[in-house]
Amino acid sequence: MSWETTYEKWVGNEELEQPLKAALEEIKENRTALEDCFYKNLEFGTGGMRGEIGPGTNRMNTYTVRKASLGLAHFIEEQGEKAKKRGVAIAYDSRHQSPEFAMEAAKTLASQGIQAYVFESLRPTPELSFAVRYLKAYSGIVITASHNPPEYNGYKVYGPDGGQLPPAEADEVIGKVNAVEDELSISVKSEEELKSEGLIQVVGEEIDKAYMEQLLKISLNREVIKEMHDLSIVFTPLHGTANIPVREGLQQLGFTNVTVVKEQEQPDPNFSTVKSPNPEEHAAFELAIKYGQEADADILMATDPDADRVGIAAKNSNGEYEILTGNQTGALMIEYILSQREEKGSLCSKGIIFKTIVTSELGRVIAESYGLTCEDTLTGFKFIGEKIKEYEKSGKHTFIFGYEESYGSLIGDFVRDKDAVQACLMGAEMAAYYKKQGKTLFDALDDVYKKHGFYKEGLESLTLKGKSGAEQIENLLASFRAEMPLEVNGQKLMVSEDYKASVQYDVVKDEKSDIHLPKSNVLKYQLADGSWFCVRPSGTEPKVKFYFGVNADSHKKADEALTDLKQSVMDLVHERMQKVAQ
Repeated sequence: MSWETTYEKWVGNEELEQPLKAALEEIKENRTALEDCFYKNLEFGTGGMRGEIGPGTNRMNTYTVRKASLGLAHFIEEQGEKAKKRGVAIAYDSRHQSPEFAMEAAKTLASQGIQAYVFESLRPTPELSFAVRYLKAYSGIVITASHNPPEYNGYKVYGPDGGQLPPAEADEVIGKVNAVEDELSISVKSEEELKSEGLIQVVGEEIDKAYMEQLLKISLNREVIKEMHDLSIVFTPLHGTANIPVREGLQQLGFTNVTVVKEQEQPDPNFSTVKSPNPEEHAAFELAIKYGQEADADILMATDPDADRVGIAAKNSNGEYEILTGNQTGALMIEYILSQREEKGSLCSKGIIFKTIVTSELGRVIAESYGLTCEDTLTGFKFIGEKIKEYEKSGKHTFIFGYEESYGSLIGDFVRDKDAVQACLMGAEMAAYYKKQGKTLFDALDDVYKKHGFYKEGLESLTLKGKSGAEQIENLLASFRAEMPLEVNGQKLMVSEDYKASVQYDVVKDEKSDIHLPKSNVLKYQLADGSWFCVRPSGTEPKVKFYFGVNADSHKKADEALTDLKQSVMDLVHERMQKVAQ
């Protein structure tokens, strides 16, 4: 007899009904939790393998790390003995189990005869990218879940160029990973034995110095820094890996007035002072703003735990600290870098800017105003890294800057992933340059808007966890594909882009053309007034994200247009979700 049948039989018996009901609910909850642990294996998405720490094939644990590492080992073995000798560089951040997972990866690789270089202590993700290139390693691994909540960890894989694995290579690796049938039976030698054999080597200081030498080269205005050295800077690493490299970099550039948020200075896997260690979340800046008010700081900067993203805040026209969006920071950096290079005669006519398909169009407008090319990539910085490699080889373009709306950017290509340490140094330099002119970063941003147009962007997301959540996300995307929205916010649809089908459809001309980017489960819609929105499942979190962009001839009109567009799209989304749920 089933629990449900027994419960129905005893309904009405007050002495038995309530405890039985509670027991039944507990069984259902445990069954759902168990299904979520095992309903699929961890997969490589835009940010590699990422999940909650715990038991199960869909969790981060010793066995899933060993399985991923053995799959990578088999991939490297197929490349030959030279690849095995070149080895794998391994870094990790401040999260729970990060050092242990890093060593498990190293032991698994080394047990297969592949050289492993493990950092002595936590390091930023961009330094791992640099280390792969510096050591001439064949691959790299960083153990991190970036800005995810404390219960998460992850595993990113890098190629010989220091960039995250692009789709073709990632598919090969995940194929090797999936071919490992029993992760519980993977045998590894001890750490001590592998170190004695020289197959695990500990690295650190030498790479730190080499990385710092390259960081200092991105500066465009050392004279201004010397003059404005007392620029008041407040910095927080949000309990992550950026504390030492950012402070050292600012000091070596010549900045003398840097205040670190002490409550968030030291590594803490629980990120105790913030709800989320994500500089995209304004709540992460609460302590930094308090410090800024006390010091009357010119600029506030916060990096995520693995130091590949940075949020920047400055005083707005009301004298209050306001956090720049990733799009605004990117636009400021493009304008500053290109204007300074033009002024100094070092602006290359073959220069190129990269941005993702969900990043503001303002970056393109700025680049083109300086006679440069701006090219879109899919979301995920590995696609920007792949393009840098392509044009470096062909000589067609020279990389100048790459960025995405989610607070990631790259200035110097000695790293092939987004680099918050670079961004902090450039952000401070920009603030010094504009302060010399009597301007804040928001004054400078207003100049950019007046020069190029008032572009505003927004983001909404729905979190849908577990197997049922994944199905809801897939059904929502399928609904949009089956029935494209021909009118949104009172504006007719002009162009529909389906990156999974690699097809762009011009609604007005009734013409289809190919999209020359890797396939991805993303939909983008361009409307008659120049506004756009995009639907995209997250590659690293159980979310579906909705991106929005508008432009107008004033701040007020742009803000109003963005609010209306977001409301219209999200109403449509909820309507579609209710429809597919029926």
